[in-house]
Order: sequence, then structure tokens, then C-alpha cells
Amino acid sequence: MTNSTAPVSLSSPALLPTGLPRIDLLEMRGIVKRFPGVLACDRIDFDVKAGEVHALLGENGAGKSTLMKVLYGLYHKDGGEIRANGRPVEIHTPTDALRQGIGMVHQHFMLVDTLTVAENVALGLPSSRGPLLDLDKVEARIRVLSAAYGLQVDPKSPVWTLPVGVRQRVEIIKALYRGAALLILDEPTAVLTPQEVDDLFVTLRQMTRDGHSLVFISHKLREVLALSDRISVLRGGALVGTVPNQGVTRQQLARMMVGRELLLERKRVPVQVGETLLSLNDVEAYRITGTRALYHLTQTLRGGEILGIAGVSGNGQRTLAEVIAGLRDLRDGHITLLGADITAWSVGQRIEAGLRYIPEERMHDGVIQEFSVAENIILQDHVRPPFSKSSFLDFKAIARRSQDLVREFRIKTPGIDTPIKNLSGGNIQKVILARELSNNPTVLIAAQPTRGVDIGATEYIHQRLLDQRSQGTAILLISEDLDEILALSDRIAVLYEGEVMGVVQRDETNAEELGLMMAGVRQAAE
Repeated sequence: MTNSTAPVSLSSPALLPTGLPRIDLLEMRGIVKRFPGVLACDRIDFDVKAGEVHALLGENGAGKSTLMKVLYGLYHKDGGEIRANGRPVEIHTPTDALRQGIGMVHQHFMLVDTLTVAENVALGLPSSRGPLLDLDKVEARIRVLSAAYGLQVDPKSPVWTLPVGVRQRVEIIKALYRGAALLILDEPTAVLTPQEVDDLFVTLRQMTRDGHSLVFISHKLREVLALSDRISVLRGGALVGTVPNQGVTRQQLARMMVGRELLLERKRVPVQVGETLLSLNDVEAYRITGTRALYHLTQTLRGGEILGIAGVSGNGQRTLAEVIAGLRDLRDGHITLLGADITAWSVGQRIEAGLRYIPEERMHDGVIQEFSVAENIILQDHVRPPFSKSSFLDFKAIARRSQDLVREFRIKTPGIDTPIKNLSGGNIQKVILARELSNNPTVLIAAQPTRGVDIGATEYIHQRLLDQRSQGTAILLISEDLDEILALSDRIAVLYEGEVMGVVQRDETNAEELGLMMAGVRQAAE
């Protein structure tokens, strides 16, 4: 995402609708928000000034998103007050928030897949032509925003055809289109590459120079320190403290977040690598759009090793995970598991053979949102003993297993009967991890396993993956986070437009070499 156009001032009439108020100071005082069995926000004080980036840090479930959803009108506060420029304001709906000049970019995309980019941006807004659509004007303005901020998006593209990273750009454009004076960004970099993050930060800094206020919710300490002016840390629904960016360290912030020392750098114990457990031979596959995603890909994966797959979003990583898991057909080639050709096997047959999968899109592919924690934990095993007897579910056995895994994997939930959609992102990921790892997989496909989760959950997930490696599991780690790839992998393969640019030993490479291959420069030795 290269920004070849100089940033345009956000005060330009070409970019901003008129009539929205300026916010010099937004204050939240003593905010309380309760859910059944949970005090999500416990008398939290928070403020943000014009021209600053105020970061909100905390583990998933700490109350960050809840606090901001109160500000945006998605939740109704149970106590406290909100003041804009010293005057109390009531915000009951997102429409109220927008009238106050407050916009929000959500962590989980709020897009309609069947509509185009322009239709999603225009959704809910009045047309300049009354009852007639004005999508031509919307498309033109989106192109202005795209050029100004380096958020390259085709306004005519249906959202369902867009990769994850581009969908995030659409969410950002939606907020910019509405021209809010204060913008809440809930984990906006979770699906962006390092280069895209850099370009986004250029945009955000331009916004603050124009007097806009930004609330930046993130769990990535490096990004918070690179962008923010002040940092507020939440833990357990309460404010731990607010500190200036200058002089604070990653370790200090991590300790404030979790209340204990964290291992930010994890040591990998040497493991004896076993035999080849998974082979991909001349694999070729296509996306649902009909474009080629994988081209003559050949790789092997051995027991006791982690093979990292690096690459910029949209270069075939998701298709690779899906063809191995059995969710997408091959156009050509073969996949072998434990010496058996599984190319034509069903998803269930692959699971029975010891293949497990942590999907990239946890809310879409990893869980059933309306199901409880317990139901999601036994999702793949409910037809087998001890969970099923003579076609009837054994609810006591299901409860015992679920409670054991909730304790073992430190899943924060009011109970095993809680709908999984009510859990934080990190705890939903732990449920998926518990389900997949508790069956002692032979081969594990882990696609973006820590995307959008906090530092405490990331530390835990990394340790569980290394523990599985020590037990002889062959792990294919697909991640767009180079720090994660370098921290966990034994070997690293880089995908570019569906082809492997090179395979290197983790101890013999660096981020610069990997970055070149991610840009399409093939490894010299190949």
C-alpha cells in the first residue's frame, strides 16, 4: 500500500461533510458498564484532547472495547457521564455519536459482503438525490480518500471478493468518509502488514496535525509506543493508570497490563526433529474468485518442527491452510499425511487422522457464535464417546471436559454455558486452541493464531505451540507478523503470489531478507 499522493488536509471540503462539531476535549468520568455476572467497566475515567493520540492498552476482556462502545453508543452506560468541550452529552446510539463528531473503526468488520465498497460506505447515509442513489458521487469521494491516504480500494468491488487487509481499509474509509472529529480505532492494525501499518500511521499523524482526536486501542506495544502521545492501561475493567509516552518501556506497560512480569522474548528448546508427517507435492489451487492462489507448491513438514509461512496478506496463505484442512479443492498436485494420500479425503477423515486446524477467521470459521463455550469445545467430537452414547449427548461428560479445558487454557468466561460471542477475542481464540490441542494432533495448521489478541494471550498461545512442538507435533505456522514467525519457527518459507520465494533456517535469516522475499525477490540460492 504505497502512498504516492501527499496527504490532503482533513479540513478540506472535498473530504469532510460540513456541520460536524469540533472536539477540543472529550471526557468520560466514572463510567460503569455491567453485563450479567461481569463488571466490564468499573468507574473508569478517560479523556482525549484535540490533536493527540491517546492509546488504550489492556488484555482482552480488560474493558477497552466496552468503554469505547459506550462512547460510540453501541452500549448504554450504567453510570458516569460523558462531556464534550466541558458540556455533558448523552449518547444512546451511533447516530448520536456521529452527531457529536465521534466515529469508530471496529475490530471485527461491520461490512455487508454482498454489497460493493461504495454501497457499504453509503449504507445508512442520506443520498444527495433524495430517493435516488448517488453512488457515482460516493465512488468519486472514495477515490479522493484512497488517493489522499494511500488506502487503495476499488469502490466498485464486492466486499466478499476482497482479502482481509483490504476489508480493513474499507472500514477506515467508512469512518473517514463520515468525517468525525474524534476517531476510535479498535485494533486497526490487526490485519495489516508492517508496510501497511507504516502508511496508516502517516495518515493518522496527518489527522492529528489537523486537530483530530484519536483513540488507539491496541495490544501491540511497539505500535502504541510509535504512535501515541499518552497511554491508559486497563486491567479487569478498571483503570490502572495513564502515562505519557516519553520514558515508558515495553516491559513497564506489559506489567501494568497483566499485573506480573511477562516474557516478551521466548526461548525455543532444541527438539529432535522426526520423520516427515505432511507433504505437499506440486500443489496448485484457485481462489473462489477464479484467480490462481497457489502455483506448483512443494513442501514437507516433519514432526517436532514449526515451519513458518511468511508473506503479505493475499498471497495464498489462506488458500494453503484451507487445501490442507480439506476446505478447498486442489486444481492439481497431491497432499500426503503420514504416508497416505489425503487429497480426496473429507475434513472429517483428516481430523480422524490427526490433522487439526486453527483458522484465520475465528468468528467465521472457528466457532459457531450462537453456541456456548461447551458446545464449541466439543464441536468436532460430539458424535464420539465420552460425549455421545447411542446417539444421545452425555451432558455431564461434556461439562467435565469443558470445565477442565477452561481451567487448563485459562479461558475467562462467566461459565461454560455462556454464548461464545460474548467472550473477548483472546478468549475465543483460547477456546479454539483448547479444542484443537486437547486431541493431541499429529499435524497442526495454525493460521494467524494470535491475530487481534492481547499480549498476555499471545504469550500463552506461543507457549502452547512450543509445547506441542516438544511433544512431536508438526506445526505449520501461517502468520503475517514477522516477529511471531522469527520467534517460533525452525524453518521459514515465504509465499509471494502463490509461489515459494525461498525456504530458510530461522537462525540464518533476518527480517530484511524475509522482507525482500515477501516483495517477490526470490532467494538467491534457489
